[in-house]
Amino acid sequence: MKKEKVIIFDTTLRDGEQAAPSSLSVEQKLRIAKQLAHLKVDFIEAGFPISSPGDFESVSTIAREVKGVGICGLARAVEKDIVACAKAVKPAERPRVHIFLGTSGIHIEKKLRKSEDQVLSLIRDSVKTARKLCNDVEFSAEDAGRTDKDFLCKVVETAIKAGASTINIPDTVGYTLPEQFGSIIKMLFERVSIINDKNVVLSVHCHNDLGMSTANSLTAVAHGARQVECTVNGIGERAGNAALEEIVMAIKLRSDFLKTYTDINTREIMRTSKLVREICNMPVQPNKAIVGSNAFAHSSGIHQDGVLKAKNTYEIMTPQSIGLKDNRMNLTSRSGSNMVKTRLADLGYAEGTYDMESIYARFKMLADKKGTIYDDDLVALVETRDGDGEDFEDKYVLRYLNVSSGVGTVPTAAVRIAVDGKSDKPAVACAYGAFEATMKAIDKIIAKDGIDKIEIDDFSLASITEGRKALAKVTIRASAAEGSFVGSGVDIDIVQASANAYMNVVNKIARMKKFNRRVPLADGRKKSYIGELMDKFGVD
Repeated sequence: MKKEKVIIFDTTLRDGEQAAPSSLSVEQKLRIAKQLAHLKVDFIEAGFPISSPGDFESVSTIAREVKGVGICGLARAVEKDIVACAKAVKPAERPRVHIFLGTSGIHIEKKLRKSEDQVLSLIRDSVKTARKLCNDVEFSAEDAGRTDKDFLCKVVETAIKAGASTINIPDTVGYTLPEQFGSIIKMLFERVSIINDKNVVLSVHCHNDLGMSTANSLTAVAHGARQVECTVNGIGERAGNAALEEIVMAIKLRSDFLKTYTDINTREIMRTSKLVREICNMPVQPNKAIVGSNAFAHSSGIHQDGVLKAKNTYEIMTPQSIGLKDNRMNLTSRSGSNMVKTRLADLGYAEGTYDMESIYARFKMLADKKGTIYDDDLVALVETRDGDGEDFEDKYVLRYLNVSSGVGTVPTAAVRIAVDGKSDKPAVACAYGAFEATMKAIDKIIAKDGIDKIEIDDFSLASITEGRKALAKVTIRASAAEGSFVGSGVDIDIVQASANAYMNVVNKIARMKKFNRRVPLADGRKKSYIGELMDKFGVD
């Protein structure tokens, strides 16, 4: 059986943006749109032009500057909306006007306050108006999931006869269940013959209020829908929309069942996800399917052992298929001895040069105390031989930190650090941020011992208590000549917590230098903070 294409209609910049903490600027929307074009979506719903001058400008700018993809704008079934929308998308290579109108009983009675015949007349007139201004018109029957089936058939037939070539069936409030939603799509194909006669595309737009958006969308595809409206990371009104990455990877992995495909460049998924979460200031939960930080992480000893032997034992897709370098094996108390042995081999320790039984017993004890074991902890376990790997003092101890700053002044940090338990060494540095000034001051002291060029790859801040005097926890991921390290620090003062985390990294590097070992970076190369930003924002 020949596989049919599913059109990916991305509404991150319209429905998704509505859920962002603040509206996006034209420049921000354009950056996301260009990355969506790299991702090779078929259509970008760039906004709701009539809603504001800024949204009109965003849609028209994207229509002018983003090539190789259809550009769509949203409009109510109102003439001024349709005119504004058609004007905004006109510069696009493939412009589309998307009209919506509520069709469920509750929308008609409570919101529109019209009769069914009046609604059908509005649909007919608005679609005809749009077709005079744009060749490609899509009509959405808002709240189709709760619309009377007989009336929904009339709505679809009316819109098609008026000139719509795509009909969208939204589960606007995330109310339906997969079997129910699939039956709606099946029913429309069976009862509205004009859909097949005119080669009209049935589209779906599902919300996630009951956690069913992806399941409903894929069930619709299984019943003949050939366009899915979705958003990157599943952002959108209330609980969000169907997640683009979930839809695309499900179609790719289960094409044997769905008999469909998309043109999405899946290796751009992670880059797109990072860009959207960064610009929209909307992080994803660690266990988010496909793009969450734990999506390709393995902690269970049984799982780790299986993946080490054959990745497909516990991975149904490769990290590389979505743009990641590799999976992540978390070393925890649940990790088996095979995982520890493999990681030690990666660090250059040949089997037989250490007592695995002793190392593993101390590893379990240390993991119970720390939670996660990093490569430098493993090196310490091997090199210290006795104890748990924490039986040595820090080489550097931050004794004093003072940062001064004010309006119109450059922050200045003064530190005193004890080295090997001896008298404090002072240093002062200036920079454009309090933490950067602190790092520079610390760097002046540790550089004398050959520790330099530490790059901050990631910086995260979280509150671990509540109230005005909440404790701040800072976690830093950093790269140096010795490898990649993670440090954490806690304090009421954010700058002090940041300094503590940085000192944690510095002392781990010092230990690695002492043992003359180098921790390999996860991706086999050194990446700077600027490099990470380039990855996030899609810069080559």
